Amino acid sequence: MRFTVVVITRDRRRSLLATLAAARALTERARVIVVDNASRDGTADAVAEEFPEVTLIRSPRNLGAVARNLAADHVRTPYVAFWDDDIRWDPDAPSLAAGLLDAHPRLAVVTGRILVEPGGREDPIVPELRHSPVPGPPWLPGPALGSFLAGASMVRLEAFREAGGFSPRLWLGGEEELLSADLMALGWQLCFAEDVVVRHEPSPVREAHLRRRHGIRNTLWFTWLRRPLPVALRRTAVLLRTLPRDRVTAAALAEAAAGLAWVARERRTLPRDVEDRLRRLEASQRASKARRYVS
Repeated sequence: MRFTVVVITRDRRRSLLATLAAARALTERARVIVVDNASRDGTADAVAEEFPEVTLIRSPRNLGAVARNLAADHVRTPYVAFWDDDIRWDPDAPSLAAGLLDAHPRLAVVTGRILVEPGGREDPIVPELRHSPVPGPPWLPGPALGSFLAGASMVRLEAFREAGGFSPRLWLGGEEELLSADLMALGWQLCFAEDVVVRHEPSPVREAHLRRRHGIRNTLWFTWLRRPLPVALRRTAVLLRTLPRDRVTAAALAEAAAGLAWVARERRTLPRDVEDRLRRLEASQRASKARRYVS
């Protein structure tokens, strides 16, 4: 086997079961690992009963994105496809992504084209990926990226482990940005692949305010952890001007400020070439229709 499918879930039994059914239809055989983040709706028991071939890890607490790290410890293939529990890849999509990783040894991440169901319309983030301004080497099989979306990406396990996986500090919400920067700092590349089709049918079960709070906090933490001080100050000022003025934002800012001590201890600015890539992304991020701090 070339790749393993990893799915993290919490309280989305119906969506997860549909996702696992889609995994059975893949054109290439793959092991599937599910980490249940302490669901309260019988999700884990349903997986055990209906999908006995799946490796099920029952976490006693909600680990957020760090559950992917736990699953990665059980992966024995060179690549891992991170799926969300409301995302299904087309049957040939993982094989196409694995083929790109096979052909390009310094490629760490392949992110697919996301279609929103029902209807199959492109997710608003797709044009940003397709027209990414990030420079990359000429051998890349698609546009170079400065970050990725975990649920729509296949990752080289060697690179994932070298970069340390997803940060336990960030938990969930924009957690890919820090990992992406650290991958690039190690000399790995990320790209978008038009033919790798991923379908997202958003689950109605979501904690929108919590995700927004963590998204704001994690954006600030990443900025302070990795960007040069003048850039960090400027980006913080821009974010403060554009955020909604409500309780969710206030809680996010308080959490971000509470982490300043550990951020200062762990701060490590990026190499110049990686910082240049991130600066080229700023204009598209400001104009983005997909990156909005609303809930």
